[in-house]
This record gives sequence, structure tokens and C-alpha cells, in this order.
Amino acid sequence: MRTIGVAVAIPEPYGGELQRWRAALGDPLAEGIPTHVTLLPPTEVDDDLMDGIERHLLAVAETSRPFAMRLHGTATFRPVSPVVFVAVAEGISSCERLANGVRSGPLERELAFPYHPHVTIAHDLPEHVLDKAYEALDGYACAFNVQAFSLFEHGNDSVWRPQRDFALGGPLPGPMPSEAAG
Repeated sequence: MRTIGVAVAIPEPYGGELQRWRAALGDPLAEGIPTHVTLLPPTEVDDDLMDGIERHLLAVAETSRPFAMRLHGTATFRPVSPVVFVAVAEGISSCERLANGVRSGPLERELAFPYHPHVTIAHDLPEHVLDKAYEALDGYACAFNVQAFSLFEHGNDSVWRPQRDFALGGPLPGPMPSEAAG
């Protein structure tokens, strides 16, 4: 058995920037989790199923189109869950379609909460730290093109590592966002 996840990795320089914020806020998970938007949360799978899972992910990617993503501002899942995140302001429906495709076939599963694409910046920290994260990144904004998603594996050292990227098929849609607004 192994634990996998599927996500849209946040590209540099934004991914590193948000990961540094997460570390500065004292989140002990910061160094072990690359900055991302989850498509499939941590899921245990049998080693023997990995070839079929990768074929499934390739098929999902090939039938999906690249899209624009814009992150802007902060939000929280409190009081339901002690999480503060940077909000996905553009690309929500594309993430939902990808997540639904990924979580079908050999990766079909129920979710503990309704799917809501986001980028976690603070998780399971004291309330005053969650408040600080919410305020510190309230004006954060960036934009980029999503042209792939990645299969990650959770190591014995609790670090999530990318295993394979799956390029989205089809042409880029319409005008794409300009570089980050800050």
C-alpha cells in the first residue's frame, strides 16, 4: 500500500513564496507539502493498482484543457476546520471538472467535505496564528496558466513528493492572465 494525492502544483515563484509564508507562520507541515490545489486528497492505494491509476490520470489529462488560475485574498474553513487559505478566484470550475475526473474510475471515493479548490497557508494552528495568516495574506494575488496536474506520493518521512506530471491536452483557451499582480 502507498498513499497518493493528485494536485495542481503552484508554480514558482508563487509556490515557494506561499510555502515560505506557511513556514514563517509556524505550520509544521510547510516543508513537507509543496504548495498546491488538491484534486484528490490523501488516498491509500494498492501498489498493484498504480499502472491503472496512471493510465486513468493520463486519460483525464488528455481530455482536459489548460486554463487560467488566479489566486486572490484569504478565506477560512473555520469553525468547521482550522484552515486558512489563499482563495482560488479564477479557475474554480476547471479545478472542479479535473477533480471530478480524477476521483472517478480507480480513484472513485467519497470526500469528507464538499470539494472547494484552495491553497492552504495555515492548518491546525492556534487561533491567533490562523488570524495572523488570514490578515497577512489578505491582499495576496497572483495569476498563472495551469497546463498540468501532478501525482504525489507521501513518503515514510511524511514528505509529499511529485511522482509524475500529466499535461493537459488541447489548446490554451482565449487570453491568459498577465503575470502576478503582487
